[in-house]
Amino acid sequence: MRMLINVPETVVADALRGIAAAHPDLTVDVENRVVVRRDAPVAGKVALVSGGGSGHEPLHAGFVGPGMLSAACPGEVFTSPVPDQMVRAAAAVDSGAGVLFVVKNYTGDVLNFEMAAELADDEGIQVAQVVVDDDVAVSDSTFTAGRRGTGATLFVEKIAGAAADEGAPLERVAAVARQVNGSSRSFGVALSSVTTPAKGSPTFDLPSGELELGIGIHGEPGRERRPMMTSGEIADFAVDAVLEDLRPTGPVLALVNGMGATPLLELYGFNAEVHRVLSERGVTVARTLVGNYVTSLDMAGCSVTLCQVDEELLRLWDAPVETAALRWGR
Repeated sequence: MRMLINVPETVVADALRGIAAAHPDLTVDVENRVVVRRDAPVAGKVALVSGGGSGHEPLHAGFVGPGMLSAACPGEVFTSPVPDQMVRAAAAVDSGAGVLFVVKNYTGDVLNFEMAAELADDEGIQVAQVVVDDDVAVSDSTFTAGRRGTGATLFVEKIAGAAADEGAPLERVAAVARQVNGSSRSFGVALSSVTTPAKGSPTFDLPSGELELGIGIHGEPGRERRPMMTSGEIADFAVDAVLEDLRPTGPVLALVNGMGATPLLELYGFNAEVHRVLSERGVTVARTLVGNYVTSLDMAGCSVTLCQVDEELLRLWDAPVETAALRWGR
């Protein structure tokens, strides 16, 4: 096992200590596994709280800050955070205007956030929830009932976060988040397996010279395996899978996302192919984001997420953001 760690048992705690050292604008509670904007709670502002298993960095702690999340709850690697974390985070950021939970559609996350919402309500915290389920690869998978939540989580957190920072009420922030989720679709491809610190070896077998089309961010099976394809061929398959389901009638945001071990050189080359396919299909790209944002530890591969936007969603996307992983306009 070649990993830059001490021992598997302390991987998440060690990473949180590192986040605290690198980002003094965040309050990091290593023991209770909560990352909070240092200026929280912000008077009169709806707070956004998200979280999930670690191993997908910079999701979610890397998206905490002005214009995006108010707090994040990292679980153990590929394991949901627990309700106590979520309630603690909600209490730390609630200004009285309410809290929106952004939840990726994985069974553990959904159940624990639902329980946390009930506990928060008992403490007088108004909570709304949006479940992100953008992955078109499969209808059900190892960890989910229904579609998996993947790259659209970034779009939801950024756009709803901007609405919250502008002072929109909880009902409006939640409606924006649901609109973004409903307008987004994703498809992922794996070129290698993923290795978790606890296991120390690949979690599934992907023979050399093959790839998995439709992989999940925990290594869940996709649609099919094929011999290795070119970047252009992968873009044709992935973008067509998204467009077949999304069928956009207007401009889109495009996220070309790396799974963790794919160099930017390759991602930018893949982005060129994605834009080629979209142009050939008559789809206008309003904005593009390229990089490793919703990852799967050391998996090589990529995903494509498209979100159809109107003028209001595009304005909120362009609004200032200041987090560890996304920064513009400030």
